[in-house]
Amino acid sequence: MRVDWNTFWPRIVESTGETILMVIATLIFGSILGISIGLLLYVTRKGNILENQLLFQTLNILINIIRPIPFIIFLVAISPLTRAIIGTTIGTWAAIFPMTIAASFGIARIVENNLMSIDPGVVEAAKAMGASPFQIIFTVLIPEALGPLILGLTFVTISLIDFSAMAGTVGGGGLGHVAMTYGYQRFDGSVMLVTVVILIILVQFAQWFGNTLSRKIMRR
Repeated sequence: MRVDWNTFWPRIVESTGETILMVIATLIFGSILGISIGLLLYVTRKGNILENQLLFQTLNILINIIRPIPFIIFLVAISPLTRAIIGTTIGTWAAIFPMTIAASFGIARIVENNLMSIDPGVVEAAKAMGASPFQIIFTVLIPEALGPLILGLTFVTISLIDFSAMAGTVGGGGLGHVAMTYGYQRFDGSVMLVTVVILIILVQFAQWFGNTLSRKIMRR
């Protein structure tokens, strides 16, 4: 049964808002967690300013275990934890929780890789000037890695749009839910086409915004 577009547009607008909420909330929470974990990974490496092999190896193994798991499987696998913390496995916020966990470990690896590309001489110079580990992290490492980090977060944002669509297929709401419920299950190609076009527009906007912001920061 085809939808009546005269009355269906509000449903599309609502679903687009849910998708944007999922992506932005996950990006904020995932960035806070991911940047923290990435910084810990870098500073606790052997020979670095807060060397701690036990902590480094624990985080490194945890990331290597979680990152390869396909998101749709990860989403289902941690549903008991999602239910325990969020109270349900259905809805937008129930999708944001697993998306945040999955994104944070990806962001952590991106942060670590960007920090690894910083010239060690910069850190050594800061240490020679008497800077504390806290000062090195917030006045040397983060500013040096900020431009490439924004490009990395742009890549993550586009992945989150993909995650949100997958979450929608198992009750997470958003455009993925609309595409599956009204487009795929009811064989309405017009709904599928509209949702795909909106997802493409969201991806293009995220890429443009990330590239523009990164260029401005790297030219400072």
